[in-house]
Amino acid sequence: MVDARLPDGSRVNAVIPPCAIDGPTLTIRRFSKEKLGVEDLIRFGSLTPQMAEFLRACVVSRLNIVVSGGTGSGKTTLLNILSRFIPEGERIVTIEDAAELQLQQRHVVRLEAKPAEVDGTGRVGIRDLVINSLRMRPDRIVVGEVRGGEALDMLQAMNTGHDGSLTTAHANSPRDCLARLETMALMAGMELPLKVIREQIASAVDLIVQTSRLRDGSRKVIQISEIQGMEGDTIVMQDIFVFREHGLDPDTGRVVGEFMPTGVRPRFTPRLEQAGFNLPPEIFMSPNRRLY
Repeated sequence: MVDARLPDGSRVNAVIPPCAIDGPTLTIRRFSKEKLGVEDLIRFGSLTPQMAEFLRACVVSRLNIVVSGGTGSGKTTLLNILSRFIPEGERIVTIEDAAELQLQQRHVVRLEAKPAEVDGTGRVGIRDLVINSLRMRPDRIVVGEVRGGEALDMLQAMNTGHDGSLTTAHANSPRDCLARLETMALMAGMELPLKVIREQIASAVDLIVQTSRLRDGSRKVIQISEIQGMEGDTIVMQDIFVFREHGLDPDTGRVVGEFMPTGVRPRFTPRLEQAGFNLPPEIFMSPNRRLY
């Protein structure tokens, strides 16, 4: 088996027998050369202008955000778009398993994991890069995806002054994302009690943005949830925006639904105001009746 990358950024995976039973298999994952922006997501119906403005305020105000979703749900695309909201003057360190992010800012340091050599030596994992990035004086740390023990190091970074960090994680809901973060933190092998890990998560993560690929193939931001803290041994969450699905359009076969604010203003509103974002109450209170 081999993982590689072509000069244009496409990712290549090759498998030969005996692992590939039916013969050699080559998979090439290509990426669009057109860089999508938040206006494109609004045009596609992936989120509303109000949700986009809210997310922009959260990124500029240095909230720690986790983009959660299943495979192919658009996590990396959304992370790429959110990272463009980072102000120009900040130093950004991106850490990825395979370089996909395309940041436009000037002060960007791109790090990529390195697989082991044939003899099993020389491997540099995501966790090693996260630890190393803390020595590089970053204003922001953007991790393409956490999938193992690096989750604990990422949480530690978020809790030790590296506000405004962004990352993605595989999960089917915001609550499932918290469980995944707990599991990945335990994979670091530190033998920490579960309550301590949950306290780290509740203290570090401010917002979970849930993406999903719906039945008709469309990708949408179906939930934006705030982490409010701990209540006993449980992490308290509150939805800010949700997507309500109404069914399928019989003529087009597309999913019909609407984006709804839940009527709750986030607890971190004062942080947004300190950064100069005085979002009108209507964003959180009045339902947007437009169907998508």
